[in-house]
Amino acid sequence: RSTPSTPPRPATDRAPRSSAAPAAATGDLVDRVRPSVVHVVGDSETCHHRLMGSGFVIADGYVLTNHHVVAGAEHGGMMQVTMNDGSKHDADVVASDANTDVAIVKIKDVKDLPFLQFGDSDSVAVGQEVVAVGSPLGLNATVTSGIVSAKNRPVRASQEGGESSLIDAIQTDAAVNPGNSGGPLVDRDGNIVGMNSMIASLSSNSTGEGGSIGLGFAIPSNFAKRMADELINDGKVTHPTLGVKVLARDDGNGARIAGVEPGGPADKAGLKEGDIVTRVNDRLIENADALIAAARSQDFGATVTLEVTREDSDESRQVEVTLSGE
Repeated sequence: RSTPSTPPRPATDRAPRSSAAPAAATGDLVDRVRPSVVHVVGDSETCHHRLMGSGFVIADGYVLTNHHVVAGAEHGGMMQVTMNDGSKHDADVVASDANTDVAIVKIKDVKDLPFLQFGDSDSVAVGQEVVAVGSPLGLNATVTSGIVSAKNRPVRASQEGGESSLIDAIQTDAAVNPGNSGGPLVDRDGNIVGMNSMIASLSSNSTGEGGSIGLGFAIPSNFAKRMADELINDGKVTHPTLGVKVLARDDGNGARIAGVEPGGPADKAGLKEGDIVTRVNDRLIENADALIAAARSQDFGATVTLEVTREDSDESRQVEVTLSGE
């Protein structure tokens, strides 16, 4: 299964590649992580193609992976996972969400599988060493290393059926290629800090696929864990919202509100159509995707401080908004 690609950022936006692999990327770290990482394959019932990607066991045979890895197999498609030891097991798609590109697969008839622990993605620092594990191009249990190049990077990618996913990504220069999708990005202690999901590509071929150019994007672990819990327990996911519609423009000057939901969080806070949100707490908001991603990454019921301007004014104001609850 191919990894969705996104338009590359300017070269100045790339962090330099780490010149040396992290010390913990060999030996004990790899030995601990790889047994929990699986190669996911299957057949799409709706699109008649072979699915391929990665995933990792999080508990009781549940595997966390990307929606685009399993898309088309949610309704009876054949799924199989290959463990690090080469053993193969049938699996079912439990639930998935195209908007956030997260899915849960359940391995059949297994018990006591090793699983990975979630780390705190909020505490991840730019420049921190990380390791990616997965099955690029079907090469099972491949390990690559690099650094965290950036955080809070809103990245949108097309999904099948005309849908698109939007993630508030951790950017890494660890080599990530088609087939790495759904595999873990771990810190030096072997804890999950992200799930590798997308790459930027310079490819101009008809499929839009290409190899690593040092711009990989991972779903932060805190967000991925919340999505996994909801998919396992409820079969669907929900997101905290501001209760606004925003214009899909990208001039780098903020997110312009096109509509306010009556009685919603933004309405209660006094936001109006035409307001332009330029910050959420300390985070700069350049466009609509950045605002949506920033809201989704918050906890339900969290109170955030927005910096708001209007096109007809040079003045800004701060507005506190309490996001919707569960």
